[in-house]
Amino acid sequence: MNPSKMLSLKGKVFSGTGEGAKFTELPWAKQQIIEKIGFIPYPGTLNIKLTKNPLKNAKGIEISPVKDFCRSKCFYAYLDNLKCAIVIPEVEDYPENVIEVIAPVNLREKFKLKDGDLVEVNVIVG
Repeated sequence: MNPSKMLSLKGKVFSGTGEGAKFTELPWAKQQIIEKIGFIPYPGTLNIKLTKNPLKNAKGIEISPVKDFCRSKCFYAYLDNLKCAIVIPEVEDYPENVIEVIAPVNLREKFKLKDGDLVEVNVIVG
């Protein structure tokens, strides 16, 4: 078994379409996030556009959908010292350079973030 390693991802905050909030409120998704990631997600995600995404082919924690929804993979992460997770929806047209961060709190409010701000997320892989 490979030991876990930490990747530092840097990117810019941007406003999404609101789909992340819908996802985190779905009962089956919320329950799996609680069980597999370890916290109740705030209803919404922090969208970050990366210059490159090394997580595309990495093995994550699977969030299995109910019928007619897409699967997602998650990775344990930290924004500053706050435990959070990265969610990558497995949708055909989903941009490769975008990650969505979920947390037990509103990340924009907690860290006073606005569109265009540069952030660093430390991700546990492996």
